[in-house]
Amino acid sequence: MLKVAGVVVLGVVMSIVDVTVVNVALQALSQAFKTSLDTIQWVATGYMLALATVIPVTGWACQRFGTKRLYMLSIFMFLVGSVLAGMAWNIESLILFRVIQGLGGGMLMPAGMTIMTQAAGPARVGRVMAVLGVPMLLGPIGGPILGGWLVDSFSWHWIFFINVPIGIVALVLAWRVLPKDNPEGAKKFDFPGMLMLSPGVALLIYGVSNVPSAGGFSHTKVWLPMLAGVVLIAGFVFRALRFENPLIDLRLLKNKVFASSVITMTFFAVAFFGAMLLFPLYFILVREQSALHAGLLLAPQGLGAMVTMPIAGRLADKAGVRKLVLPGLGLIIVGMAIFTQIEADTNYWQIMGTLFLMGLGMGFTMMPIMTAALQTLTHKDVPNASTTLNIVQQTAGAIGSAIMSVILAGLLATRFGVPTEQGQLVATVAIRDPRFPTHAQAPTLATDAFAHTFTWAAILIALCLIPAMMLPWRKPAPAPSTDGDATEAPPVMLTH
Repeated sequence: MLKVAGVVVLGVVMSIVDVTVVNVALQALSQAFKTSLDTIQWVATGYMLALATVIPVTGWACQRFGTKRLYMLSIFMFLVGSVLAGMAWNIESLILFRVIQGLGGGMLMPAGMTIMTQAAGPARVGRVMAVLGVPMLLGPIGGPILGGWLVDSFSWHWIFFINVPIGIVALVLAWRVLPKDNPEGAKKFDFPGMLMLSPGVALLIYGVSNVPSAGGFSHTKVWLPMLAGVVLIAGFVFRALRFENPLIDLRLLKNKVFASSVITMTFFAVAFFGAMLLFPLYFILVREQSALHAGLLLAPQGLGAMVTMPIAGRLADKAGVRKLVLPGLGLIIVGMAIFTQIEADTNYWQIMGTLFLMGLGMGFTMMPIMTAALQTLTHKDVPNASTTLNIVQQTAGAIGSAIMSVILAGLLATRFGVPTEQGQLVATVAIRDPRFPTHAQAPTLATDAFAHTFTWAAILIALCLIPAMMLPWRKPAPAPSTDGDATEAPPVMLTH
């Protein structure tokens, strides 16, 4: 099982790290293609929207073609997109090739989760989730470090070419190591459902991603796509509850453990991923650090999670996840409360120590929630469940980032006496330009805005305690096996 886990993590980490690697290089790409940052932003946005579009069909594709074939196809498509992006000759071609990357990358996480969960069996889901947590940690921490180094030492082309050797190794290992496919022959594809859910999720995330640049939710480019997305998703839900074979089986929510896990994951993703946006912004805006140094300063959070995640994985297989999630949320809340008192010259060791504490809490929180979601499901339900969890995480995380961006922008604008959409820009200029009228007070004013935003983040994290109370206190019984259900076979050992 460790071989399977290694192959899956190799592919998934490639997709997740690529998001933050490219974000660091946007300035360099803007200069290379002689275009505005608004245009170059589509290099990141196009990838994200392609990711959101393809995730909903992954569950059906796993059942129709088999998880191994789908996983290898995803890696191949991501690899082709990476090569083409590195060879892009203008901004239009780069955006197109990033979309191809996203179509492959979007299927890697849900397909990888399905492969590992089915191979390990319900008794070892916790350890599976702990392994899958590694790439989710490496993305936001390792991405800026790797991206900064590649752009500074080589050129922007290498932020894409770096995927080639990794992708080839992942493809070969997937072919040799992953268990042979036994496609179940999925039922008729739900085209109407896809035409509602995939564009709906993409439009919702697109609208939300426009919030920071628009300075709020009132701009047409924010509320119009968000409204269209919500309408399409609502239409899908209405149809899925009445259609015999929907693209995503919402009847899984009748499982109380799965439903409580999805609700908790939604609240957690909004709160935690929204809060994670604030730390690199603080380092870059107030402390004037580079993206590379900001990534290094965030590393203690990942280290903290790596300490507790394997422990939480083993404990989640033996006990109820609520016993892990509640203390984990408590550690995150304590850490966030400390950041509400942050100052412009707070000692870096204090900051990194607090981030390490929050990392410990994250290790006890995120993966156990996903463990609870999958523990009581049958083998055939895992692809749909994995897809649902990934849609929830992507969408809720984007919404959380937008909420924190709006709060921070509003507070910065208030402190510097400018319109909301100019808050972050004026704060940056005021801190870095000695000629600016409020230059001397700028770091203090900006830090005060961050401290109050951290207060809102702490409140959102605390609200996660409410749905977390619905998680099982004791380890739930596995789903009853059915004829032909692969859960009847002895699970492959995860260790030794």
